[in-house]
Amino acid sequence: MTTLKNDLLLRALMREPVERTPLWIMRQAGRYLPEYREIRAQAGDFMRLCRNPELACEVTMQPLRRYKLDAAILFSDILTVPDAMGLGLRFEPGEGPMFDRPVRSKRDIEKLPAPDIADDLGYVTDAVRTIRKELDGRVPLIGFAGSPWTVGTYMVEGRSSRDFKTIRGLAAEDPAALELLLDKVATTTTAYLNAQVESGAQAIMVFDTWGAALAPDDYRRFSLASMQKIVDGLSRESDGRRVPVILFTKGAGPLLADMAGTGCDALGVDWTTDLATAREYVEDKVALQGNLDPATLREPADVIRQGVADTLASYGNGPGHVFNLGHGITPDIDPDSLAVLVDAVHELSPTYHKRLL
Repeated sequence: MTTLKNDLLLRALMREPVERTPLWIMRQAGRYLPEYREIRAQAGDFMRLCRNPELACEVTMQPLRRYKLDAAILFSDILTVPDAMGLGLRFEPGEGPMFDRPVRSKRDIEKLPAPDIADDLGYVTDAVRTIRKELDGRVPLIGFAGSPWTVGTYMVEGRSSRDFKTIRGLAAEDPAALELLLDKVATTTTAYLNAQVESGAQAIMVFDTWGAALAPDDYRRFSLASMQKIVDGLSRESDGRRVPVILFTKGAGPLLADMAGTGCDALGVDWTTDLATAREYVEDKVALQGNLDPATLREPADVIRQGVADTLASYGNGPGHVFNLGHGITPDIDPDSLAVLVDAVHELSPTYHKRLL
């Protein structure tokens, strides 16, 4: 077992005292980095990059060479699970992800196979092991998956959608069929995430990008319930310590209170809810991650620094804050702007922790 040299993230996620606020950035390994674009060109396309453990490791490590971050996050995609179910995932330039064989009926859903994690998703667990070896205890590694609802929208719509017309129709006409789909995805996702933990992931995050497209009661039925199943089935200890679980629903707002009751350890918060309000919603039962508006990184350095200061002040004193953006960093961001953010968190956050140590 490699000794973890920097465990700030894991301590903060467990609401333990830390010397400063730890930070990592959603999509920190991605298209805003020129070195990433070079590796993607070398791979040929996005999924070839994901399926190559050595290249996935290289991409994962790239932001850590540039910035003083407190975590690495596995380079992969939320659609690896439905791809392993045989839906024919492909990425079209300018179109995003598309499935050749979307599921549109109860019969389609019943025929979905249960992937063999080792055979069908072994390239992901191989990448986790490769990254852990390369990290050599420098910072913890975050594994992840998409929420069943978010993944399900792509499986049913067949591509990205603005109105989710097809899956909403399925929910209205045959809600039992939709619940069967979500249950199948949740079962596979739980096994997939446990395999990531077994391979070396030290924290887990579940991304629910489209949950807030649902009305509150439908959110609880179709999104939160399936995430609850995942949380209940996850391995929560590895290498002799807790494996924290982070849930993130973009646009959750007051639904954060429901999410806090799942047994997760932390919640991601997007920029539409300030952290002071989020703390009231969750009553300090869980840690919070976030939540600077990603668009702030397009602004001058002094505006970025002020955004960092405001985010830290919004959370205030006390344990349980992980600094992050409110969603993923966008491809148009100058890498130097992220350096301003990172330096500001290192400089400004210790004052919020002095009285705790």
